[in-house]
Amino acid sequence: MTDATTQTVLFPHLLSKPLHVRFDEPDLTSDGGAIHLKAVDDRLRLTERMADCIVDPRQGGKVRHSVLDLIRQRVFALACGYPDANDVTRIGHDPMQKLLLGRHPFHGDDLASQPTVSRFENTPSVKDLYRMGETMADALVERHRQRLPGRKCKRVTIDLDPTDDLVHGAQQLGLFNGHYGGYCFLTLLGNLSFNDEPEQYLFTAILRPGTVHGKVGTLAVLRRIIPLLRWAFPFAQIRVRLDGGFACEEVFALLEEQEVEYLGAIAGNRVLRRRSRRLMGRARKLARRRKRSVTLYGETVYAARSWKQRRRVIFKAEVVYLEGRGLRDNCRYVVTNLPWVPSTAYDIYRQRGDQENRIKELKRSMAIDRTSCTRFWANQLRVLLTAAAYMLLQELRRTLHPTSLARGQVETLRLALLKIGGRVEASARRFVIHLSANHPSQREWIRAARLLGAAAT
Repeated sequence: MTDATTQTVLFPHLLSKPLHVRFDEPDLTSDGGAIHLKAVDDRLRLTERMADCIVDPRQGGKVRHSVLDLIRQRVFALACGYPDANDVTRIGHDPMQKLLLGRHPFHGDDLASQPTVSRFENTPSVKDLYRMGETMADALVERHRQRLPGRKCKRVTIDLDPTDDLVHGAQQLGLFNGHYGGYCFLTLLGNLSFNDEPEQYLFTAILRPGTVHGKVGTLAVLRRIIPLLRWAFPFAQIRVRLDGGFACEEVFALLEEQEVEYLGAIAGNRVLRRRSRRLMGRARKLARRRKRSVTLYGETVYAARSWKQRRRVIFKAEVVYLEGRGLRDNCRYVVTNLPWVPSTAYDIYRQRGDQENRIKELKRSMAIDRTSCTRFWANQLRVLLTAAAYMLLQELRRTLHPTSLARGQVETLRLALLKIGGRVEASARRFVIHLSANHPSQREWIRAARLLGAAAT
């Protein structure tokens, strides 16, 4: 029955006839295409594995929303673009969000309330969070092991990068970082890529205090992921690419001990600048004569005071030519054990630049930096839940190869596949979701559904 109190919006002169708008359809959802998320999650068993990591301290007889339901509620909501716990007030009655949790869309219980979600975010212990992080990496590696069995995987590349997460309150361990110019956390993000595929798959997201050295957490991640990859892909070469914040003896020594390929940026200093001076001078002369930017490559053997041995350092001597603005030096240094010529080795390192696009997606589209809880470990849980939602969207994106959405950004995927207005219908025998016949991406939606196990009828 129509709610008599529903407010009507009237545009009396906008069209040729008066236009009335009412929000009075209880069977409609704005996330009609989100059933794909449950299909992907069932394939990876991601939320189920994460729930198994948490010890629930609540009394069983008083529990209305299980840990699994709470994790799924948050992960699916994050994937649909609802980053805050407060959002459950707006979507708690949505029939599609209920269906994603396996509940009846109309008669089933509403989603957990904001206070319940907030209490849950403060429940997991440090051990629970550690196990969840391990489980997420295990699920990702297992999925790609199924996709690339035997000798199909020739190389796995690990990319690690820190990113700032500015805080604006009294969050624990949100400390002042002079480099980023504010109080922040330093989140460690890790991605895996396979063979020459362009996609980088998130496998870890670790919240760290704002003033930690890059090696904090990095050594543990590498000690865990490298043996796991060796077990899953015994015929693959493992390569590690690192941002400049990780350059230290402990990290390089671990990579050499593990016998993997590595490339890691280091900051320029007096010694390195002196050794690259001649090549920079040559590049400057060429740029001035040719009136265009010039890049030359060189190498040296170098050891910082804290290093126990000398290592190969390649450098890019680049002079940028800008018409009417003079020349600008841009010299970069990379430590590596690769045997390739400097230009080839540096090009391999440069390819890690796509990691910045993953960070932008996580921040702008997934709100992984929405860490507004007071407790540090509650914020770590938020980071893990956001990472899990992103992993589901990445798997969904991978199934769309080679369609036009195979390289689509998160917002594109949401608009094309998830945020579709639909009417939910429930009978004694089945559920039906009626989507718009004019949806512009229905072909891609149907393709993804069939690749995720749907049958044509």
